[in-house]
Amino acid sequence: MEVVQLDSIHTYCRLFGFEMRHPLVAVVNCEEPDKLKPYMMHWGFYALFLKDMASCTITYGKTSYDHGDKSIIAFAPGQICEFEAIPGKDPKFKGLLFHPDFIHGTALGREISRYNFFSYSSNEALHLSPSEFSVVSHLIEIMEIELENAGDAHTQSVLCDNIKLLLDYCVRFYDRQFTERSLLNHDVLLRFENLIADYLNSGKAKQHGVPTVNYFADQICLSPGYFGDLVRRETGVSAKEYLGSRILEKAKELLLVPDMSVSQVAEALGYEYPQHFVRFFKKQTGMTPTDFRK
Repeated sequence: MEVVQLDSIHTYCRLFGFEMRHPLVAVVNCEEPDKLKPYMMHWGFYALFLKDMASCTITYGKTSYDHGDKSIIAFAPGQICEFEAIPGKDPKFKGLLFHPDFIHGTALGREISRYNFFSYSSNEALHLSPSEFSVVSHLIEIMEIELENAGDAHTQSVLCDNIKLLLDYCVRFYDRQFTERSLLNHDVLLRFENLIADYLNSGKAKQHGVPTVNYFADQICLSPGYFGDLVRRETGVSAKEYLGSRILEKAKELLLVPDMSVSQVAEALGYEYPQHFVRFFKKQTGMTPTDFRK
């Protein structure tokens, strides 16, 4: 399958036939069939697509949902996604594209990492209500008008402010989506609990090492970013902290086994070096494993 290297806004606009008004930021509108064969896209800039998904299926993990008719899909530099046009289902979308160089040195550039949804995979799209769709569409139209006018000393600040406003709205709408899917999120949390217990009780830790959040996100078929936000939303702590608390519980349980040494406990939990386990335990409890036993 062909890999399309989207290293610049110019490359994207040339490939899909869009007019480019600025080298580092663009608003694109598509209402024509995609004539490209199936391909992989390697992103070199940020992209948000407001898509008409009425005729498509959105999948979270292995479960399909149908929340409204519109959705947003976001990509960040370095990500790779696969695209294949569905016959008879022509794409219709608006897209906002902006290069990291455009926001470099700005307030948005310093805060861009807090917009976790850029790390969500494409099957974890943001599903919009009609009113939310109108808000996003309106903000994109404002930026399109700004790009159509001759650039001046205010162009970058105006565009950056509007991009930030759009991203802030996306955060709000994702929070709403997490709330609406609370029952599903609870099921994911139960699966997380069961997977942790299986990993720590079945010998997998000894064989494969200390469990990581990325491992469990992959087992549940969610991206690490979306999975982490889901866990924090449900528990109030990060997925890493939640996992650490479960490892600590298991460590205390094993330390109460009289014939297990601290080194054996560390090995059972996946630690290659006992001193790393001791450091973890002391950070969590304020005492060493030996002190805990006493």
